[in-house]
Amino acid sequence: MNKITSTEAPAPGGPYSQAVVAGDLAFLAGQGPFDAQGQRVGDSFADQVRATFQNLETVAQAAGSTLHNAVRLGAYLRSLDDFPVFNEIAREYLSEPFPARTTIEVALRGFDIELDAVVVVVANN
Repeated sequence: MNKITSTEAPAPGGPYSQAVVAGDLAFLAGQGPFDAQGQRVGDSFADQVRATFQNLETVAQAAGSTLHNAVRLGAYLRSLDDFPVFNEIAREYLSEPFPARTTIEVALRGFDIELDAVVVVVANN
C-alpha cells in the first residue's frame, strides 16, 4: 500500500491518509468544503459541493487518477432536500458509466457535504 498526500487539499484531521493506493485502486478519504488550510469555503450548498468535488479530484490526481475513473462514491449530505442540486453538480465531475454510490443524510456540523471515493489508478506515482 502507498499513502497519498496532496498539499492542495485539506490535511487529515486525525490518524488517516488522504488516500491509500492498493493495487490498481485508490481509496480516497472523505473530503469536505475546506481549503488547504482547513478553512470552510462556499456559502451556498452548490458552492460547497463544487469545493468538495474539487478537493476529492485533487487527491485523485495525486494518486494518479481522476474522478472520471471512480467506481464508488460515498455522499454524505446534511439534508436530503439538497439531493437534486447534488445530482446536477455531480455530473460535472463524474462520467458514464457513473460510479456505484451511496447517499445518506448525516448530522454534519458547520458544513453541508462530505464525499469519499474509490478510483481506478491509471498512472503510477
